Amino acid sequence: MESINNKKTFRAIMKTLKIKIIDIYIIRKFLGTFFFCLILIVTIAVVFDFAEKIDNFMEKEAPWRAVVFDYYLNFIPYFATLFAPLFVFISVIFFTSRMAVNTEIIAILNSGMSFRRMMWPYFLSALVIAIFIFLLTNFVIPHSNMKKMDFEDKYYRSQNRRTPVENIHRQVSKNTLVYIKSYNPIYMRGSDFTIEKFDEDGKKLVSKLSAQTVTWDTVTHKWVARNYIIRHIKGNEEELIKGSSIDTALTIKPEDLSRGPSYVNTMTYRELEDYINQLQLQGSEELKLFLIEKYRRYANPFTVFILTLIGVSLSSKKMRGGIGMNIGIGLALSFSYILFMQFASQFSLKGNLSAMLAMWIPNIIYTIIALVLYKLAPK
Repeated sequence: MESINNKKTFRAIMKTLKIKIIDIYIIRKFLGTFFFCLILIVTIAVVFDFAEKIDNFMEKEAPWRAVVFDYYLNFIPYFATLFAPLFVFISVIFFTSRMAVNTEIIAILNSGMSFRRMMWPYFLSALVIAIFIFLLTNFVIPHSNMKKMDFEDKYYRSQNRRTPVENIHRQVSKNTLVYIKSYNPIYMRGSDFTIEKFDEDGKKLVSKLSAQTVTWDTVTHKWVARNYIIRHIKGNEEELIKGSSIDTALTIKPEDLSRGPSYVNTMTYRELEDYINQLQLQGSEELKLFLIEKYRRYANPFTVFILTLIGVSLSSKKMRGGIGMNIGIGLALSFSYILFMQFASQFSLKGNLSAMLAMWIPNIIYTIIALVLYKLAPK
């Protein structure tokens, strides 16, 4: 009785989504080929990565359980989502070209189904993969990246990421600058610490706090400056205040001082949003890096739909070069897309290009290319 109810529910869903048998056939081909390519390429990547790092693992006596569960179990989802749009493209090119060679595409179109309607199962499959990528990138992979980085610091890298950081400059508010000559993230202590406050125009120095050391108090959650001197500047007059210790009102946290560019991949969606808001209040120069990551996480899933449309449009007809010609053209387009994305991010980091525009320009341009190819595809 339960199996009959399940069948009825499944048929009801199919009717609601207007899914036909041919749609299920294409979806199975799409997702099956995608996951097969994913497993195959990830396996090759793991083998090459292990061959490259095995000497380091043996030299630092990394336990095999840590290698498998702490490193490679977290390496696989990161690598898979990073190149998932490329795997989607290869999958679409491969199985659609096979269908075209076997005249299945011609049979589908001759049965009365339009080319536009044939795209429905492709986009439905792309939607599943796009949601899969978005959820992994924003909620799962940040935690796995943290474990992977901890393993690399312990068993692979010659220099730990938690080694002392030199010459830290931070703008904690519009008119307040902080400098720490050397900061130890393990002990949460910095040396040669200064806080400079400027007037509303940001041109004249109003006060300056200098201290030999600054330490994070884990009880009060405040920075404590020790052996400090405060200079209050009023016109041509200065007032000096000295003391042994004083609590500061800094809004930055210990992890913010030791957080490098690689840590952007360890933040969940909510953590990234909160940190961006904090950097915006501080007026920090690091803001662009984290904005690029934010918009990249939105743009990448959309890439799946663009590459799917390009892939179907290219491979839905027979070509003299066969499947190899389609795959060659497809790989050239996909790698040019990845290269374009990297150039755009660098223009944003080093220039005045908006982070959102930098991440969406490749999608806009390749959407136009996809629509042109769609118009030229056989109907």
